[in-house]
Amino acid sequence: MQIFRKRIMKRLALMIMAALVMLPQAVQAQKNNEEPSELKVMSYNIRLGSANDGTNSWHMRYAATAEMIKDQAPDVFGVQEALSYQILFIEENFRNYECVGVGREDGKKEGEFMSIFWNKKTVSMLKWGTFWLSETPDKPSMGWDAACFRTATWALMKDKKTGKKFYFVNTHLDHKGKEAQKNGLKLIVDRIAQINPDGYPMVLTGDFNMEPDNPNLTELDSKMQSTRKIAAETDSHDTFNGWGRGKGIIDYIYVSGFSSCPEYQTITKRYADRKFVSDHYPVCAKLIF
Repeated sequence: MQIFRKRIMKRLALMIMAALVMLPQAVQAQKNNEEPSELKVMSYNIRLGSANDGTNSWHMRYAATAEMIKDQAPDVFGVQEALSYQILFIEENFRNYECVGVGREDGKKEGEFMSIFWNKKTVSMLKWGTFWLSETPDKPSMGWDAACFRTATWALMKDKKTGKKFYFVNTHLDHKGKEAQKNGLKLIVDRIAQINPDGYPMVLTGDFNMEPDNPNLTELDSKMQSTRKIAAETDSHDTFNGWGRGKGIIDYIYVSGFSSCPEYQTITKRYADRKFVSDHYPVCAKLIF
C-alpha cells in the first residue's frame, strides 16, 4: 500500500512539474490571442537610381534610405521606381527582409521594379505574381495612352503571430496618360477581386499619380479605404516633395478587411542628415486584424 502511494505521489509530482513548465507558454498563447496583432505597412517611391538629381542622386542618399527603413521597421512595404541595384542594396543591408518583384520592361531584370518586401521574422509569403496595367496584362506591355510600362505586384502573405492571411498589392500608375490611370486602376480593382475569392484582408500601396479628389478613385473608394482618411491618428501632409520644389498627395495605402487603423503617417523626418530620402515621402500605416 505504501509503495502504491509513493507511486501515486511521484506521478502527481511529475504532472505538477509538467504543468508548471507549460504554464508560461499557455499564458503567452492566451495573451497573443487576446492582444490585437498589429501589422505595419509602408509605401515608398524610392526614385529611380539612374535619375540625374545632382546632390539628391541615389549615391548621395542611399544611406538615408537604409536609415529610414531601419527606423520605420515595417512588416511589409512596397517600393516604386526601384532599379535592380536599388533592390539589391536593400536586400544586402536588410537580411531579415525578403522580396518579390520583376522589372517592368521584360518581366525579369530590366526597368523599374514594383517590389514587395517583408520581414521574414513576422510575415511569411505564400504566393505572388505580377501583371501589367494594359490590355494584355499577363505579358510585358504598355497600356492605353501610358508613357511607360506599368505593373502591379501582388502577394498572399501570412502574419506569423496570428496565422491570419492577407494580400498585399503594390503599384505605380502612369504619370501622363489619363486613360492609363483610369483603366490601370480599374484593372487593379478587378484583379484584386479575382485573386481574393476568400475575402482575406487586403493592402494596396502605390504612387497613383492622382490627388485624393480625382474621380478615377471613386470605384476604389467604394471597395477599399484610404488609411489617411480612416486612421485614428493621421496627417494631411503632401507625399510628393519634388526635392522641395513640388507638392501633392499622390502616394497611398488602401485597405480592406482589417478591424482598424490606429495610425497613418507621412514620414517627413531627416535621415542621415538629409532633408529628403526621395522626391516622395514614404507613407506608413499601422493595421489591426
